[in-house]
Amino acid sequence: MVRTPLCDLLGIEYPILQGGMAWVSTAKLAAAVSEAGGLGIIGSGHQDAHWVREQISEIRKVTAKPFGVNVMMMSPHVEQVMEVILEEKVPVITTGAGNPAKYIPRLKEVGTKVIPVIPSVALAQRLEKAGVDAVVAEGMESGGHIGELTTMALVPQVVDAVKIPVIAAGGIGDGRGLVAALALGALGVQIGTRFMCAAECEIHDNVKQMILKAKDRDTAVSGRSTGHPVRALKNKLTKEYEELEKKCAPVEELEKLGIGRLRAAMIDGDTEYGTVACGQIAGMVKEIKPAKEIMNDILTGAEETLRALGVK
Repeated sequence: MVRTPLCDLLGIEYPILQGGMAWVSTAKLAAAVSEAGGLGIIGSGHQDAHWVREQISEIRKVTAKPFGVNVMMMSPHVEQVMEVILEEKVPVITTGAGNPAKYIPRLKEVGTKVIPVIPSVALAQRLEKAGVDAVVAEGMESGGHIGELTTMALVPQVVDAVKIPVIAAGGIGDGRGLVAALALGALGVQIGTRFMCAAECEIHDNVKQMILKAKDRDTAVSGRSTGHPVRALKNKLTKEYEELEKKCAPVEELEKLGIGRLRAAMIDGDTEYGTVACGQIAGMVKEIKPAKEIMNDILTGAEETLRALGVK
């Protein structure tokens, strides 16, 4: 099976991280991925510290294997969430939407590996100097908040610019994507969209069915005018957002339109006016199956690809 130095760093069997998606990545999904040999990650989003502690407790009831928590640095609860992570000595944290530098010394003291998600070389270099253990270089093909560079362009430039491990994300959904990421110099991958259709993922079935029906051009990027673009499956909400942006609507009006929409989709099942955050690989997802089977598919596909290339 595919193994890299990232596996040794994180104590996992395979170099596959499950994305820490808000309202999507609960303890149930994360535990299933960790049990299957990857790194399951709880997505804390804007949840409070009590919720995060409960999720950590739940995952530890199911697995003794390493897991992570994703922390949104813009969350109003970030200080309290970080305290929980420190108290619980969470093995790994990934971070987004901000700089975790001020927390790194204390996290290192309790043995937590710190892996920020970054969209540029400059941020990767800055965080390497701050002492992070690795970075996730995420291309614009991913779902949710995105940067400006594609995975193919971003990953090798980050690999050349830093000495710490680089994990590729964005547009990766199978074994071919894993091999491609390794060829670009990454030591592993982070996968989000594919795990949204894991049997253990607790999002609303309406969202899963929408992903299964999606085709290659069914995602749209909204919010570029606000400076915080988001990729999601096309629906009535993305169309309304697009029309407002064409009319040069004020940022405040656009931001108001997006409030609560992610939860509306993922929890309540509103796939018309909710934000179905999803990557461009949605068209590759054809069925709902257990996380272990998804992991096996990715690993088997990677080995088949390597053999076809004459590598194995």
